[in-house]
Amino acid sequence: MIPLAWDEVAALELGELVGSGELTRVVADSRDAGAGDLFVALNSGIRYVDEARGHGAATLVPDDQEAALAALASLVRSKSSANVVAIVGSAGKTTTKDILAALCAPQVPTIWAEKSLNNEIGLPLTVCRLEPETEVLVTEMGMRGLGQVAALSEIARPTVVVVPHVGAEHLELLGTVERVAEANAEAISALPAGGVAVVPAAGPLDRYLVRDDITLRRFDAARIDRDDGVTRFTVDGNVVELELPFTQRHLAANTLAALHAYDALGLPLEHAADGVADIVLSPWRGEETALPGGGFVVNDAYNANPDSMRAALEHLAERAGDRRKVAILGEMAELGETSGGYHRAIGVLAAELGVAVIGVGEASNAYEPIAWAADAAGAVAEARRVVRPGDAVLVKASRAVGLEGIADEITNFARAWSLSS
Repeated sequence: MIPLAWDEVAALELGELVGSGELTRVVADSRDAGAGDLFVALNSGIRYVDEARGHGAATLVPDDQEAALAALASLVRSKSSANVVAIVGSAGKTTTKDILAALCAPQVPTIWAEKSLNNEIGLPLTVCRLEPETEVLVTEMGMRGLGQVAALSEIARPTVVVVPHVGAEHLELLGTVERVAEANAEAISALPAGGVAVVPAAGPLDRYLVRDDITLRRFDAARIDRDDGVTRFTVDGNVVELELPFTQRHLAANTLAALHAYDALGLPLEHAADGVADIVLSPWRGEETALPGGGFVVNDAYNANPDSMRAALEHLAERAGDRRKVAILGEMAELGETSGGYHRAIGVLAAELGVAVIGVGEASNAYEPIAWAADAAGAVAEARRVVRPGDAVLVKASRAVGLEGIADEITNFARAWSLSS
């Protein structure tokens, strides 16, 4: 972290501050705290203040934890000249962040958000990792309603905004996709004059792209070409060829968005391939594991909305070839009054693609599944009954359904088939 003087932090009057000296890191885990660190006691962390002090760390018990983290991160950000990228949208935020970070890191000192740290706690902790030499900070901003992205942008002060996709999410709070677009457009409104917004070629975000003092870069996923393991992208008139470590079309679209941001940061497109080998997607986002008998299972269980569910099913159908196709699908949460219609549409799509569905949870009945379970434990039992050697299997649902462990269970019992055959 960019060092903070003790008096600077004390002047913020954030709560009970104990310690002294220059601070070179902000941490929220007492086990990781040491000399030169500021341990911020979040939630139940107040129980570990003495432990952190025993490790030599300064401590802060904040009066308001979100306000305290925002103030600390804003102070660090004010000392940095780094370009900050804010990735927002309804789907693809984390994978776009992972891809962009990998592309940037070989070229310039780069910091990026871990996993999906994208809320009022995670984003400030990411900003607090800025170092004096950092040139690019890649952040992710979650959205649960109007005003949240604006508040996060006030902390991070982005110079580049990337919107991989806008679609149906959090409709219980916002009601319409247009308002989802409005909420995510708050990041674009926060850009300084001369900033850059990377947005889809067309969509609900268009009505909010009204600024004439920023640069708009539009990307069109339909113009991505793939041939014999090589994916070709056109970025501002330049052709970039990459051998990507994944085959999903929607991840290629996220890569195109990332390439536009990479180019906007002034980084050399001719060297974009340098970072491809280091692309590591965060857990449970399209992870494919081979199964005995020639099948495979795709763990895409981190989250789900109608557009990401459609993309995952279409990829399963394309990737499966002649294999039998099975999808273990849970609820797509927070769709409000429109939930039933969205779930029925996914069921229709699955049938059109020839995918046999195992539904998990009450809402999944709308998929018209061939088998159904109330919860993740029941889904394992149904998978044992339905899945066969050689099948192509997808696992996907909103995170609240808790299906992230199903793919491992399938892998384990598939190995048992192999041993018994």
